[in-house]
Amino acid sequence: MPAHAPVKPLSGLELAAWRGFLQAHAGLVRELDAELEREHGLPLTSYDVLVVLEGAPGHRLRMSDLAASVLLSLSGVTRLVDRLEGQGLVRRERCEDDRRGFWCELSPQGVERLHAARPTHHAGVRARFLEAFTEAELGELAELWKRVAPGARA
Repeated sequence: MPAHAPVKPLSGLELAAWRGFLQAHAGLVRELDAELEREHGLPLTSYDVLVVLEGAPGHRLRMSDLAASVLLSLSGVTRLVDRLEGQGLVRRERCEDDRRGFWCELSPQGVERLHAARPTHHAGVRARFLEAFTEAELGELAELWKRVAPGARA
């Protein structure tokens, strides 16, 4: 859209839908993060990194791929991985084919910590989000999110 084109303001309904999404997301993330931190000493962003690594081949990813998977900048994921490595939850090693790159691998302690935290997280997601909807509504939501997923309209 050209910079000089007039912008159509959001209608009350559009604004309510957008703000509702933002408020729900921010509130849920805040509550889920606090619960994981309190129960397991594991912030939600750290939990997310461990989940992504668990699902990766060999439980490891290049740092750049990990950053893209958890929606953090490379510098942000580097700082987070530094903390996780210090706790023994992940290991980092230099890529053999690219001496500038690094792999991040889930450690056995990371697997244990993830498995301990998973029931808490799943129960929190269920209680704070999933139980607010019927099975049919969850199906609708799952389909609706696909419409706005990055790249869906390309």
